[in-house]
Amino acid sequence: MVSARRGAATGTALAALLLVTAGCGPVAERQPKDLRVGYDSLDGTLAVWPPRGSLARDAAATAGITEAVRDWRSPVDDRVHVPSSGILFSGQVAGSALALVAADVPGEAASWLLQLDRDGQRWRVSHATEYTDPGYLVYADVLPVRQPEGRRYLTSARVERLLGPDGRVLGGADGVTDPVAVPACQAVELTATLRPTPSLPRGRAADRVLDLGTATEAPRYPLVRDETGAGRRALAGLDTCALAGERGPFGSLPRRIGDREAPRSAPESWPMAKIATRSLGEVALGGGEPGDLEQLTWETATGTMTAVVYRPAGGGTPVVSPADRSTTLQAYHLPVPGQPLAVLTWRTRDASFAAPPGTTRLVDRPGLVVVEQTDAKQTFSLAGTEKTWYRSLSAPR
Repeated sequence: MVSARRGAATGTALAALLLVTAGCGPVAERQPKDLRVGYDSLDGTLAVWPPRGSLARDAAATAGITEAVRDWRSPVDDRVHVPSSGILFSGQVAGSALALVAADVPGEAASWLLQLDRDGQRWRVSHATEYTDPGYLVYADVLPVRQPEGRRYLTSARVERLLGPDGRVLGGADGVTDPVAVPACQAVELTATLRPTPSLPRGRAADRVLDLGTATEAPRYPLVRDETGAGRRALAGLDTCALAGERGPFGSLPRRIGDREAPRSAPESWPMAKIATRSLGEVALGGGEPGDLEQLTWETATGTMTAVVYRPAGGGTPVVSPADRSTTLQAYHLPVPGQPLAVLTWRTRDASFAAPPGTTRLVDRPGLVVVEQTDAKQTFSLAGTEKTWYRSLSAPR
């Protein structure tokens, strides 16, 4: 079966990536009911995820890992589809047993990276992160590993070298890197060099990914693709823990699966790729000197999200809004201390903006209006030549 690497996740078409089904020649021997060891994916003749680790050929370890994965349930009680999942690594790391499984959870149409350790002879899932793009983990080339002594990464066989946040080459063994000093609440960039393959005839010198920090809570997947480096620039100086909070851009829109809320799942606003920012100009908010107002954009599993970021003059703590789905008239609650504000932005030309009667406009420019947010619900409109858009903001809780 020929498959393409998803554009939102990678931007690289892997038309030559051959995914061999479970019945067409496994990478490593296994019992019919066990997880495959490695993953049956080829880029030309290159096994992208070959068996890795000192326990990769250990039948008892494979059976124990399979049992633990089969017993695991997602936050909405869905289970792993074992035939389409695989053990990417199983072995000893820093003196402890470690296994990493790319788990397919069809009920959620998601990829889960399950990290397992061993308590005596029994394997258990110790950490689970969700990527809401089916199959992503077997298309990716750098995967996160949570470790007490710092972050590590597992790299695919396509990776020739991986540069850490300091630009130095990361050492390692069996595809697992040495520990990396990654801050708890700060985004840092990793850069992989990919070898030439049929899907990438010239290879790739700089395949970039952002790590949003070691404090990223499960099941939120901490790595975000950053092909152009725009994400690193957009998140410079921002606290990713604040961004991930329930009032922050990345964490503010809860996930819904079918007709039910899934509060323990990754938020619908969680970023997958293409984080970027654009300046909305200098504005004086909160009674201080003019600071920079920016619009943050990023891609999620359900489309483009946006938020606004206010960076006060003099290096004060930035203020961020909750997420808003990308639309013609954007409306944000910006919780400036002592002066909660409503920020309205648009890019449509020849449009007329209207606010409720008596509204005081603190900023009034083409494409940008900032007003004080009241305790009452406020409805704003933008009238174009053929259509009028309406947005309402209620008082923040």
